[in-house]
Amino acid sequence: MSNKEYLIKKTETEWKEQLSPEEFHILRKKGTERPFTGKFNDHHENGIYTCKGCGQALYDSSSKFDSGCGWPSYDTAIPGAIEFIKDNSHGMIRTEIVCSQCGGHQGHVFNDGPTPTGERYCVNAASIDFTKEEN
Repeated sequence: MSNKEYLIKKTETEWKEQLSPEEFHILRKKGTERPFTGKFNDHHENGIYTCKGCGQALYDSSSKFDSGCGWPSYDTAIPGAIEFIKDNSHGMIRTEIVCSQCGGHQGHVFNDGPTPTGERYCVNAASIDFTKEEN
């Protein structure tokens, strides 16, 4: 995790008590899930995707699109909800995206999106929850 102080602070033990082992691995240890396995990859309801760690609203369903990459993809995030961190791991130069409130790893953002923003927020489904829009 970053050395930044986030609004939501918990010990590693507290995070492990709150999250499943997969969620902990992804959100707190910067892991990833296998492509095409996450529950939100092929999800099309209207609502808000929130951080699994702290509940902060991150992505509106209107920004979700099918990128074919195997992970939920969005062309933008809710303003201020995501922090961008340079990531040089695994021999690549990428931009990691984390929740701005708790620092939970979401995935990475790429400049290859097909929508007018040109961005593809590639997100681990295990790092998010969903709140359905009430009609």
